[in-house]
Amino acid sequence: MKLAIISHTEHYRTEDGGIVGWGPTITEINHLIDRFDKIYHVAFFYEEEPPPSSIPYTSNNIEFVPLPPSGGKTLGSKLSVLTNLPKTLAIVKNVLRKVDAFQFRAPVGIGVYLIPYLNRTKKKGWFKYAGNWAQENPPLGYALQRKMLMNQDRTVTINGKWPNQPKQCLTFENPCLTLQEREEGKNLMESKAYRPRFTFCFVGRLEDEKGVQRILDAFAAIKNLPDGIGEVHLIGNGTKRKQYEKQVSRQQLPIRFHGFLSRTEVFDIYKQSHFLLLPSTASEGFPKVIAEAMNYGCIPIVSDVSSIGQYIHSANGFIVNPTTAEKLVDILRELQELDKNLLKAKAAQAYQVAANFTFEHYNERIITEIL
Repeated sequence: MKLAIISHTEHYRTEDGGIVGWGPTITEINHLIDRFDKIYHVAFFYEEEPPPSSIPYTSNNIEFVPLPPSGGKTLGSKLSVLTNLPKTLAIVKNVLRKVDAFQFRAPVGIGVYLIPYLNRTKKKGWFKYAGNWAQENPPLGYALQRKMLMNQDRTVTINGKWPNQPKQCLTFENPCLTLQEREEGKNLMESKAYRPRFTFCFVGRLEDEKGVQRILDAFAAIKNLPDGIGEVHLIGNGTKRKQYEKQVSRQQLPIRFHGFLSRTEVFDIYKQSHFLLLPSTASEGFPKVIAEAMNYGCIPIVSDVSSIGQYIHSANGFIVNPTTAEKLVDILRELQELDKNLLKAKAAQAYQVAANFTFEHYNERIITEIL
């Protein structure tokens, strides 16, 4: 069976002429090819230097088909959704002739016209809605795409399980772990000790909405604890990074900025950390970093956004509710008083939750429940 995946995943050309794309999505497709004869990935191509988070495809049976980038935050980039429409439709139409099925990854600007277009094709296919399905006030384009997906018959995979969920909407975990990594995490769990001085990590965009300022404010408030804080690793990048770095330097906080790291390097940070921090107010689906971190014994300290609270609770983590620096301070102080065996039990429960996020589990469900 041949599959077309249509997405807004950023792709770039390396100095030696190879094609690379955003790591998490490319990794997912690299594992999905085991179930298909051929995958065409129709996605955005940028004439820019690839960021460190970009990786190559691992199979010759995966073919990248470039789309002109459409959408963005500026007025001009928003208008590109319309100006690039003819070319985008022509490319998608040509690829659909070659395949047996498609997956379209929403929400994205081009979804406003590609969702109705794809619903007219006789090919098998499904939609993957990667954002917050229950977002109360989504951007107009997101709201329109969600409404279209709710009022059609093709399968839609979503994060979380919600009241009045349409019958075509399947709760589907986003994959991020191999079976080998599951075994690796199990072995690590046996030796990881949960006692001060604790090590923390954050993985994601460095911005206020993702909770970085809340993290800095919280650790500034408790920096005089005698034993509790070892090191805080911030992995990722963003426009406010230099501001955050100045604040950390000025307040002499035990926080280290890593920038973008490879998947292997990120997993190495998980292995040495006790807790994952994600006090986010962003429109999350279910961030893969939570499952990845739990697999390696990191107890999640996260906000209750979208479906996160359906997986994380008092038995396997900590919920920052309300999502404030003050609440995060309360949790960080609480950690100093908790018995190491109780924390180890939370970590063990979190590790079990991560079992739902393997590539093997995801791929099997696509074949048996969708196609």
